[in-house]
Amino acid sequence: MRTSAEQRRHAEQQIRAAADALLRGDLPPGGKCDITTLARQAGISRAALYRTYPHLKEEFERRLAGLHAGRTTPDPRDARIIQLKTHTDELRQRLADRDAALRDLEQFKALAISRLAAQHDEITRLRRQAASADAANVLNLPPRRPRPVTAQAADSSK
Repeated sequence: MRTSAEQRRHAEQQIRAAADALLRGDLPPGGKCDITTLARQAGISRAALYRTYPHLKEEFERRLAGLHAGRTTPDPRDARIIQLKTHTDELRQRLADRDAALRDLEQFKALAISRLAAQHDEITRLRRQAASADAANVLNLPPRRPRPVTAQAADSSK
């Protein structure tokens, strides 16, 4: 059955009105900002939109792409998806930064342990050397004697 020019003009007006509503964010319950919802809101089949009104379909897709390029979206679910992807990227970056910091700390720990082990070995070697018979020229110092407390020193400590 052929459609008359009046029916065609009326259908185009309905499609344009539905496209404007969807792009403003007036989404029906359970609907998205897409071609399927556009056809449903305009009261025509999706096949008719593709076959008979491809110029309106392309205009709708172009306007929708323009909104997405401007970082706005009429569909709150799409906006939430973009927000979650951004948050996920931030979390991945924080995780990578933390992993890098952990690697740096592990390297520092290994270096500190090796230095402590080298210092311990040197101290052990010096103690053995001091205790050996070869160290006859090493003198043991007398233990440190405490200083006598004077009246002036007692006043300054208060």
